[in-house]
Amino acid sequence: MSPDTPARTDPAKLLALLERVDAAADGTVERVGVPTGFPSLDSMLGGGVRGGDLIALGGDVGVGKSALALAIALRTAARGLGVRFLSGEMTTERLLERALAIEGRVSIDALRQGTVDETARAALGAATLRLREMLPYFGPLAPTAKEVAAEIRQTRNGGRTAMVVVDSLEALATGASQKDEELAAAVATLKGAAIEGDVPVILTTQLPGVVRDRPDPRPTLDDFGALGSVKQLADVVLGLYREELYQAAPGHEGATQLAVLKNRNGPLRLGDLYFFHQWLRFEDIAE
Repeated sequence: MSPDTPARTDPAKLLALLERVDAAADGTVERVGVPTGFPSLDSMLGGGVRGGDLIALGGDVGVGKSALALAIALRTAARGLGVRFLSGEMTTERLLERALAIEGRVSIDALRQGTVDETARAALGAATLRLREMLPYFGPLAPTAKEVAAEIRQTRNGGRTAMVVVDSLEALATGASQKDEELAAAVATLKGAAIEGDVPVILTTQLPGVVRDRPDPRPTLDDFGALGSVKQLADVVLGLYREELYQAAPGHEGATQLAVLKNRNGPLRLGDLYFFHQWLRFEDIAE
């Protein structure tokens, strides 16, 4: 190619995309996207999360961000897809406890204290058998965003990982005085790794901008911190809201809203979930 010839993307890629669209319409191949296992969320995102996308999942303290991220990891792995769950907040043993409570519908407190009855013990045994064949990879979150990004990039070479969960953004802070700048750089690094690894990365994060006593405490894009980097760089931003954290009146227990606050490639929508406290389990109202 001469220096005067403009660079162009290989047109064969365009034709391959059109063929894939036709095949999906005919039902001969699976549609593009990694399903989260939550019908409402998958519908809102056009079939699931996409390779190369950074999906930020944020909510107030205690709303259940890690619990929902784990539920997504378990449901995706149940489809035979490889999932890596990297936690900076829980050990592998704690994650396994939660997975058993979620899958077995057994009280997490009873499980930890060893006070399960015969019925619950049978449920735990059955859950163990199911999980044994479909567990995500649970591992520690590396101390820095660059190290986490290196692990994400390796997924392209391995080819067996369909989703990576990073729990959480704040765990990547090193204690430096410029925390916001550090977290902003971490968001940019993880977004770049998602693209290079061609894998969806779900990132849990706190909402430093939320004000509990404002008229409407539901999450907004401006509540996300890291100097606005989540708002700017994430492809999808999800806001998790549980009414009972703000309204003590009976009837609000477990009611949860999951809002798509940003969707680079689709509409903004709202879905309804239900949270079972004793099991740390989210379920989709659509189910």
